[in-house]
Amino acid sequence: MAVGWMALDPRDNIWPHLISTVLPRYLINTAVLTGGVGLLASAIGAGAAWLVVMYRFPGHRILQWLLLLPLAIPAYVGAYALTDFLDYSGPVQTAMRGAFGWASARDYWFPEIRSREAAVVVLSAALYPYIYLITRAALREQSGASYEVARALGTGPWGMVWRVGLPLARPAIAAGAAIAMMETVADFGVVDHFGVQTLTTGIFSTWLSGGNAGGAAQLALVILGIVLALLMLEKLSRRRVHYYQSARQARPVQPQRLKGAAGWVATLACVLPVALGFVLPVAVMGSHALANPEAWFGRGLGLALWHTIMTGGAAAVITVTLALFMVYGVRLSGQRLPRAVLPLTTLGYAAPGAVLAVGILIPLAGLDHMLADTVLAITGHDPGLLLTGSAFAIILAYVVRFFAIAQGASDAAFGRVPPSLPMAARSLGRTPGGVLRSLYLPLMRGSVGSALLLVFVDCVKELPATLLLRPFNFETLATRTQEKASLENLGDASPAALLVCAVGLVAVAILARADQARADLARAR
Repeated sequence: MAVGWMALDPRDNIWPHLISTVLPRYLINTAVLTGGVGLLASAIGAGAAWLVVMYRFPGHRILQWLLLLPLAIPAYVGAYALTDFLDYSGPVQTAMRGAFGWASARDYWFPEIRSREAAVVVLSAALYPYIYLITRAALREQSGASYEVARALGTGPWGMVWRVGLPLARPAIAAGAAIAMMETVADFGVVDHFGVQTLTTGIFSTWLSGGNAGGAAQLALVILGIVLALLMLEKLSRRRVHYYQSARQARPVQPQRLKGAAGWVATLACVLPVALGFVLPVAVMGSHALANPEAWFGRGLGLALWHTIMTGGAAAVITVTLALFMVYGVRLSGQRLPRAVLPLTTLGYAAPGAVLAVGILIPLAGLDHMLADTVLAITGHDPGLLLTGSAFAIILAYVVRFFAIAQGASDAAFGRVPPSLPMAARSLGRTPGGVLRSLYLPLMRGSVGSALLLVFVDCVKELPATLLLRPFNFETLATRTQEKASLENLGDASPAALLVCAVGLVAVAILARADQARADLARAR
């Protein structure tokens, strides 16, 4: 609401200027990036899911989990690593010049690294696991009878992919692609490092460089419109198509063993995205960290780590606590209206961090000044900016942005508790609060812990909202990584980047464990 109000009634209307100058470039770059990442990430994610579900090949068991590892690496860390590895002074071009005797860049051609195309590759390598994870689950749930009938009718391997498997998995692929495309629209770190001007970078330049909050709100409104359009497009694409599963227990898909060269090609196809999305960033950052051990004791790293733990931890606790009480309250009420309103609380996840920052900071600043003036009038003491001058705004943005994760985990956890248990507790005189404390929370301890960790990890990785909302001289691991890398100082950026990746690895490990537990349960049934 705040974004719409500022965009439609700005102090300085720069909309005509934006349309005549930079807006077409912003829109074109954003559209190309979004479309390119959607196509490439879908090809990688759906292709890898098809291979690990339908075939057995060398390294299959470990690769089906390694394909999740890029989820632990923020896309902007991958951008810094790729640039360092392939740039003119990087090891690849240096080795080429040494091997062929080239003296300078004029003696040979090499693709431009800081480009829109490179941004598509980096974002696809970081975001394909969303599509892979959802598509793999959808393929596992399909009936093996469909493929047996197709083989009996003479359908070959490629026909099995295009005519049976992928059409049945289309809803999953579309859902994963929509997430990847929304993350692309919201990205700032990658496009800023590669010098690609998009709507998100336009918000930063219009607001921070131009000092025009109204113009930034107008760009934020455009981004929000694109995100909503992506969500509607994903739903409309499935409006006339319906997918059903048999009510009886379906016979699972029987994987085919790939032998010889075909098996090693499948292995290589699964190794490449892991190498680009995980191994390369960790290796580059790790090499810089080993070459500069003093960076681990650099000034400000410890404080950035504390700020990260403090803001992310507070946001995780607040978000999960609110989600638990809200979901529990809706279940107790039994009314239709609360159930209809509850999904609206998850819309913040669809809003990019930069959009949330624009919508939060300006109203919060007005409230902050009003609060300070009131305290000054009553006590004669000026307290300063209590809300925007502290980490409050960052924590608020995290809560709004990632509430969907906590709400989804809480709702699923409540649903797994048999209704007879709380009914029995209430019949023994327990109050609703007592039932929550003594029954639900002990049974949901694992799910609540996972939700806390997942929200915390997303807070640690969040960059745009943190950059815009942080107080003066307030650094987190994400902002420190971006600041040092923007100065081409990967030696000092590597410790913070590796710490962010380490936190992400813990979340990926828990996600893989939960997915394995679900798979084991399905096989047991």
